[in-house]
Amino acid sequence: MHVVRFLLRPSLIPAWSTVLLVLLMISFPAEALAASIRGLSIWWEVLFPALFPFFVISELLLGLGIVHFFGKILDPFMRPLFRIPGIGGFVVTMGYASGYPVGARLTAQLWEQKLITRSEGERLVAFTTTSDPIFLIGAVSVGFFHNVALAPVLAAAHYGGGLIIGLLMRFHDRNEKPSKSSGSDSGKNAGKSKRRSRLTEAIHAMHTARIMDGRTIGVLLQDAIQAALRLMIVVGGLVVVFSVIMELLRQAGGIEVLAQGIRAILSLIHVPSALSDAVVNGIFEVTLGARSAGTASGSGLIHQAAIAAFILSWGGLSVHAQIASLLSHTNLRYRPFILARLVHGCISTALIYLLWSSLGPVS
Repeated sequence: MHVVRFLLRPSLIPAWSTVLLVLLMISFPAEALAASIRGLSIWWEVLFPALFPFFVISELLLGLGIVHFFGKILDPFMRPLFRIPGIGGFVVTMGYASGYPVGARLTAQLWEQKLITRSEGERLVAFTTTSDPIFLIGAVSVGFFHNVALAPVLAAAHYGGGLIIGLLMRFHDRNEKPSKSSGSDSGKNAGKSKRRSRLTEAIHAMHTARIMDGRTIGVLLQDAIQAALRLMIVVGGLVVVFSVIMELLRQAGGIEVLAQGIRAILSLIHVPSALSDAVVNGIFEVTLGARSAGTASGSGLIHQAAIAAFILSWGGLSVHAQIASLLSHTNLRYRPFILARLVHGCISTALIYLLWSSLGPVS
């Protein structure tokens, strides 16, 4: 009995899970290889060209001081609404425009430069981990659903839900002392700042940050490319690993067990059980889940859109692994992030039903 308790200790669960995956790979070698190739194809053909330029540009913007410029400009708006410094406004903009995991990458960089506190970083990651508009409109609405008219309601639910999460996260760690604003002043410097326009102060902050960085453009570009390549290798590895895990679980029957539980939950909220496969796929990988939601014919477009909104907001465990990897070099905690993803998914789903009559496609 004591031996069984010892073997089932929580600290040993990752080890036994890894052993189980190895045994499954030995049992289904051809399927594991095919899944690995599919994951590699997704990374090389979709993720690499989509994310690599943004990673390089974000590194350049940090080194050139552009982030500090935005921080000074946006500070009066970001603190009252989201309890994050104005410099977080740049992360919000880039995160929503570039999609996951760019927001987490930029947040980790700000934390490393001691520009934000742990709680501010956790707030930022919680509501800047979203799909990019190109994927939401081009891949999901047009590619998977073949209905561009679905884009407005999906975007409103997904990004609107993200902003609601941002407002809710302002109550996260309410007692923590906020970071010093990137443009805050004190004493006699405060008097000088009042006499200068905010634009002038922003330009001064950008110039100061550039001088402190000190790297030439050539060195900065080289460092940006190297950092982006290292991150893309991590992202690609995680995509391949989760592609293999999903296929092995499918071969072993684990996916079907999970699907049965999802069907029971969907029946409680009066959503067609045919969408259970989409939810299961979306739990692991957002692209597969959104594609399954779009192809689940006969389930009702509003329900398909609601499930797609949940999947986009949840992000999939593949994205979660990417975020966890980025946060592993900081003291930012994963728990607030996963809770925010669950709540974001529920809010986005509810917004689909609430906004359908005004923004949904006309039948």
